[in-house]
Amino acid sequence: MGLERFSLESRVALVTGASRGIGEAIAVAMADAGASVVALARSEEDLEATVERIEADGGDAIACTADVTESAHVEAAFDRAEEAFGSVDVLVNNAGTNPYFGAAEDLDIDTWEHIMNVNATGAFRCAREFARRIDERDGNGSLVNVASVGGVVGLSHQVPYTASKHALVGMTRTLAIEWAPDIRVNALAPGYVKTAFTKGVRENESIHEDLLDEIPQDRFADPEEIAGAAVYLASDAASYATGEVHVVDGGYAAH
Repeated sequence: MGLERFSLESRVALVTGASRGIGEAIAVAMADAGASVVALARSEEDLEATVERIEADGGDAIACTADVTESAHVEAAFDRAEEAFGSVDVLVNNAGTNPYFGAAEDLDIDTWEHIMNVNATGAFRCAREFARRIDERDGNGSLVNVASVGGVVGLSHQVPYTASKHALVGMTRTLAIEWAPDIRVNALAPGYVKTAFTKGVRENESIHEDLLDEIPQDRFADPEEIAGAAVYLASDAASYATGEVHVVDGGYAAH
């Protein structure tokens, strides 16, 4: 099998949460693989930096500001993608939030609902719109849900986040069955990555060292190490993979 199986030439990829961290790295990697990229997030300023990175390397990309918790925003984003590049072939559900670290009994329901609305329901809004439009043109598509190692194991003091990511994994497996063969649906489960999400953990020497003791590779990942797996799942190289949870965690979940 040649490397052309990993190419995304002539594909259109919409990446949510593309303004920084893992989402930015995935958007850039998709473009490097040949896709035209729709970079979506709530912040236009940060998105422009992602688009500039892609264009500087000769790729095609547009910025699209939208909130995945609003169905009208999601529909408009797909409209914008189609106007710019044509129908979306690859959807990467990366938008996420994790504002709570603490005891479950102290968690307020508003925070729980916010996290679930972004991480699980927001992803479903995007997936549903993707499927509706794929169906209209009877095409093949690839949906990559960016879950977390917290979608396959428990993470202490992060009950709403892990619940939302377990929900995303369950959604992935069910949609893979329901939408085959037109759409392959897989989840990517990163471990601890050097992003703004983990800044507090990395700056707390005690917590950081404890986590490193649980990671066989003894380090946090760079975002680009996660992005390569996303390109694989989106490409024809993964043409027989669906309903899969691809864990990229340096061995954290292997214990």
